Amino acid sequence: MLGIAESVIGVAGKVLDKFVEDKDLKTKLSHELKSQIVSLDLAQAQTTLEQSKHPSVFVAGARPAIMWICAFGLGWQFIFQPVTVWLFAVMDSDLVLPIFETEGLMPLTLSLLGLGGMRSFEKYKGIQRNNMKK
Repeated sequence: MLGIAESVIGVAGKVLDKFVEDKDLKTKLSHELKSQIVSLDLAQAQTTLEQSKHPSVFVAGARPAIMWICAFGLGWQFIFQPVTVWLFAVMDSDLVLPIFETEGLMPLTLSLLGLGGMRSFEKYKGIQRNNMKK
């Protein structure tokens, strides 16, 4: 999201440079644009926070579901499929197992690991929520 925001600000800055000659007005408009983008980011964070508080596993469990899909896909690709192929080779079988494309899973997994790091930080600071244990 930050890269998109920077690109929008960059394009808007070029437009401001072309059409607005007053430096004070240009600075004011640029500041307001940046403030609007920050407020949008805060609104998205608040939406995410409220979604994660939801008691339904179908709402709050979307991120864990994606995490488990990534874990299964990467586990299959790097552990289970090679071991199974080796076992089939030892048993002299001609069965061919599927290979999952992991190019899409890797960025998603790394993003989720970043969120996991934030969760660990919450636990360390003692600000995590514990309503899923009930």
